[in-house]
Amino acid sequence: MPSSSSRIVAVFGATGRQGSSVVEALLADGTFAPRAITRNPDSETALKLKERGVEVVKGDNGDKASLVAALQGCEAVFGVTVPHIPPFRNAGQSELIQGKNMVDAAKEAHVEFFIFSSLPGLKKLSGGKYSGSIFDDKADTEEYLKASGLANATIHLGAFFETHHTLTKTSSGFDLAHFGPDTPQPFTWIKHDVGESVLAILKNYTDPSKGVSGKTYQVVTAVMAYTALVALTAKALGVEVTFTSLPTTGIPQFDEMALRYCEYSSILPTSPVPNPDLVALGAKFSTVEQFMEDVKERYS
Repeated sequence: MPSSSSRIVAVFGATGRQGSSVVEALLADGTFAPRAITRNPDSETALKLKERGVEVVKGDNGDKASLVAALQGCEAVFGVTVPHIPPFRNAGQSELIQGKNMVDAAKEAHVEFFIFSSLPGLKKLSGGKYSGSIFDDKADTEEYLKASGLANATIHLGAFFETHHTLTKTSSGFDLAHFGPDTPQPFTWIKHDVGESVLAILKNYTDPSKGVSGKTYQVVTAVMAYTALVALTAKALGVEVTFTSLPTTGIPQFDEMALRYCEYSSILPTSPVPNPDLVALGAKFSTVEQFMEDVKERYS
């Protein structure tokens, strides 16, 4: 088996939530060496990665040639695309173009395995009710990857615990504000469970008996309603935590995303939580209680 220094995994979005989770998991395990792909290798976050010994390489999702160069010598890729809407910064390309560039570059660079962070196609799922969703570019990229001839796997995440659990200080404690109906929906603790899941897939993809290639894995930490999340937060912090229902997120595409989770979660392909297929591969999922310990550190 090659050493970790020769088993390089390119990580897109390495300075963001998902990519940084993957980088941390790879560094902690040591089987693979992460290569951070970023448009700006001189950013503060990229420089901090360099200080920790992570290889940082310039690559622009809107420029396939730069990606081909960045992926040379990589065994595998973790790919994530950035929505072409505010408040995100990207190369000005749609997620589908970004994703296709990644896949095509990986093929040209002779990458062996590609893991893509995707989502179900909302237009198809809703029978056309939601047609402008940021989900659909991800789903179309997933289909493009599956038809590419590259060995691959995809992961589907729930709502990010980190971004959907921002508390505002009140006179008696905290408030959690959220747009959309208060119905059970999937949540994922990105910091912990994305990296764990990607690492488990990478460590097993070469074994045909594991059936990893071509598979889609749900990476979900918990399924609950916001009122239940608020109750757990109040218990963890020992103060009153209220819940405010917002009329909008301020971004139409995000409104649609929230409504999708509520309206269609009951008919999405589901697996038990934690996903037994990923657990069988060695993924060690976090719990809501562990996430609450993280919340206590941030807000106590």
